[in-house]
Amino acid sequence: MSGILLGLGQLFQPIALIALLAGVVIGLIVGSLPGLNDSITMAVLIPITFGMEPQVAICLLVGIYCASACGGSVPSILLKIPGTASATVTAYDGYPMSQQGRSGEALGYAISSSTFGGLTSAIVLLFLSPFLARQALKFGPPEYFMLAVLGMSTVIGMAGKNIVKNILAMAVGLIFSCVGMSPQTGLARFTFGQVSLMDGISLIPMLIGLFGITSILEMIESIRSKTAGVDFKEEVKKEYQKVKVTLPNKEMAKRLLPTWAQSSLIGNVIGIIPGAGMIMAIFMAYDQASRRHPELEFGTGVPEGIAAPEAANNAVVASSMVPLLSLGVPGNSTSSLFLGALTIQGLRTGPSLFRDTPDMAYMIILGFIVANIIMLPLCMFYCNFLATAVLRLKREILSGIVLVLCVTGAFAVSNNIFNIYIMIFFGFIGYTFNKYKIPQSPLILASILGSMMENNWTQSMVFADGSLSVFVTRPLSCALLILSIIFIGMPLVKRFKAAKKTA
Repeated sequence: MSGILLGLGQLFQPIALIALLAGVVIGLIVGSLPGLNDSITMAVLIPITFGMEPQVAICLLVGIYCASACGGSVPSILLKIPGTASATVTAYDGYPMSQQGRSGEALGYAISSSTFGGLTSAIVLLFLSPFLARQALKFGPPEYFMLAVLGMSTVIGMAGKNIVKNILAMAVGLIFSCVGMSPQTGLARFTFGQVSLMDGISLIPMLIGLFGITSILEMIESIRSKTAGVDFKEEVKKEYQKVKVTLPNKEMAKRLLPTWAQSSLIGNVIGIIPGAGMIMAIFMAYDQASRRHPELEFGTGVPEGIAAPEAANNAVVASSMVPLLSLGVPGNSTSSLFLGALTIQGLRTGPSLFRDTPDMAYMIILGFIVANIIMLPLCMFYCNFLATAVLRLKREILSGIVLVLCVTGAFAVSNNIFNIYIMIFFGFIGYTFNKYKIPQSPLILASILGSMMENNWTQSMVFADGSLSVFVTRPLSCALLILSIIFIGMPLVKRFKAAKKTA
């Protein structure tokens, strides 16, 4: 309790609160710009924080980290272009709802879900960090491999009637994950002599291409259609100029509460596992929400389809700090930037952080709670302004602005022009996938989890002298294997029963 009081004393200094507020605003802005995200922004700002007071620097970064995940949902809903990778799944139901003239509702679901998920993860960080950190320590290479298998199994779970197309997309993603240096031999694979591909395909340019360039190509196609152009102008006059963010009413909040709780739980569990990240959390949360509501047609503008990924990705934010603050092990790439920021300020993560500087340790934890609270009204104000400004633009202007943002974002990842070529390449792949109604989510998930599977498979085989029994003799690995079998088996069993009943 004394640590919490010390943390409150640091946090409620006027300069610290101003920094936290500024961080939330910056996070909303960079999150809503395709190609920019919290990691890039924090990497740029960390050197600048060297001359700041520790509480000011940390509060600024906490605000950016909390708000960027929420900000990424804005272009995802309005334009079907995720501002951040964590908003990928939000577009599945957010954009169809926006096309129905319900942009304000969709944004309201996203903001309220983000706030709920963020607050739950901040509370977990405050009360359960020591226990959860101990559980995360039990994960070795076999557990990480089976965790990736579990993520892959959700592809089958979400497939429905499109199992073949999902498997095809997953296979393409696995091929892309093999680009780069082999972890076994150290030799280059599928690089075609390009040094820029030695480290593999960069995720951000790939996502910008799959969503941003694909969206631009589809915009161009619709612009060439006179009918589509007239329809768009009419919709702007009738609906889009009147967009205003509306939070869920009491009945809708009651309906979404189970989805918020379930998705937040998934996000918190995934967040405390180092390396798992937001991508896996949002796909698993969306899959579980679709399983929970088989009567709803996800992908057509279902509120649960927005609530699940948004609650999950924000639940990952603070929970990813659990292993960092308690053990000095970053939960993901963004939390690893906090390690650099704390080191610059002369602070050491782990038990010594709570023992030697409890005021700073609890200021960070309480900062996540306050940041999520002030994010709600700020995001509503920001979305109202942004939604009106974006949707009043003509499609010709909009596609040009989006193209500039996409090219800038892809180049800004590593100041490498080759990332623009990657973006264009995946833009045409995404456009082709959409034409043949092949889902993109299995490709994205497989391309991310593929390298994780390969690395941990190699380490597991070295650890077990080539014996596959390591995956069933270790309790956590065996539990993940059983869950994977259940995820794959349940839809197949349902299909078999349905076929048998029809016969």
